[in-house]
Amino acid sequence: MLCPFCRKGETKVVDSRGSQEFVIRRRRECLDCGRRFTTYEKIEESPVTVIKKDGTRIPFDRQKILAGVEKACYKRPISPEQIERIVADVERNVYENFDREVPSRYVGEQVMNLLRLTDQVAYVRFASVYRSFQDVNDFVQELQPMLQNRQRRER
Repeated sequence: MLCPFCRKGETKVVDSRGSQEFVIRRRRECLDCGRRFTTYEKIEESPVTVIKKDGTRIPFDRQKILAGVEKACYKRPISPEQIERIVADVERNVYENFDREVPSRYVGEQVMNLLRLTDQVAYVRFASVYRSFQDVNDFVQELQPMLQNRQRRER
């Protein structure tokens, strides 16, 4: 690791800790000039490809999941930390269960399951886009099991 100050190559790690999902934060000290700096190491995973409904293949993109979840949770009482946890859980599930290719259906179902547990309105918003609802009947069909579960709990 080159020191960003004196450009020498001898540094030592003073402190190391995980800071986020798949990221390691290292505090380093240059052995020549003595200055300290921080580096972040991201584990390089083998790229996973998403197989879309039409058969096309695109690289797995965490940002696309984040954008979809944020849209579904817009103006809902859901914290950024909860949104990040949902996205991290989906990403972890994908990398744990698939080596090279994952069906988009799996990713969408994972997001819907986690949103269902977090906020029902956000869940229905996401489902309406993901499942391409065409009319009110599609919404009713999606809400029917949720309403039945609620009625059973109230009894």
